[in-house]
Amino acid sequence: MENNIPVPLTPQRPPKSPGFAGFLGIFPFGVGALYNGQLTKALFHLIMFSGLVYSQRYGNAQPFMGLFLAAFIIYQFFDNIQSAKAINLAAAGRKTDAEAAQELPEAVSSGSVFWGTFLIALGIVLILANFDIIPYDTLRSLWPVAVIAVGVKLVADSLARKKNGNGN
Repeated sequence: MENNIPVPLTPQRPPKSPGFAGFLGIFPFGVGALYNGQLTKALFHLIMFSGLVYSQRYGNAQPFMGLFLAAFIIYQFFDNIQSAKAINLAAAGRKTDAEAAQELPEAVSSGSVFWGTFLIALGIVLILANFDIIPYDTLRSLWPVAVIAVGVKLVADSLARKKNGNGN
């Protein structure tokens, strides 16, 4: 005869830790958003942080730009905590907190050849600039090429999805 003793179910660990996401949000390079699986937001945070740091040295809007930089870091801290909570709510099947922040996280395909190649090329260019093979003045004038490359990639992906019938 079998004993039908119910085994208590141990609660599953949430997919994302809000505390850890907040801690990573202190690092202003979009690290917390990467932890939450939000690649686009992480890229935006990196660009915003770079622009704010650049404006510290070359801008004439002090002390306001320093305050904007501090506010941006504080914003990332709280935003990453809220995003992690929304991810956990969506994973648990509870759609509160503004419908789990519109179904966070965004779908990111891993193993993208474009992004890997882009980051490798960017790293090589920055290393060459560190060794004074490429002057930083040249990088400062050519950085919009990276933005154009990312834009072309996003448009090409959108057109491919539309062609396959998966896009809007």
